[in-house]
Amino acid sequence: MVFRPPGDCPVCGAPVPPRARACPECGADDRSGWREDDAGSGLDLPDDGFDYDSFIREEFGTGPAPPRGIHPIWWITGILLAVMLAMALLRCW
Repeated sequence: MVFRPPGDCPVCGAPVPPRARACPECGADDRSGWREDDAGSGLDLPDDGFDYDSFIREEFGTGPAPPRGIHPIWWITGILLAVMLAMALLRCW
């Protein structure tokens, strides 16, 4: 079945004006996606048997998560700098 404008684009749903050769929003036409048999071909979408958890394990591994928060050395550095700044300000007064 070939899409014949006017109507809504079967790819993006935008209105297609009369005598249009392509959708003004997504550019779909008879060769690139208005045909019903081509609606999902070429998109490489996962099938119904796709295991998302297995995919995540394969892509990212199962190692420990990176630590969150600020490393203790930066806390110590910040406190020391604050103390040094306070001491410098007290000497100036």
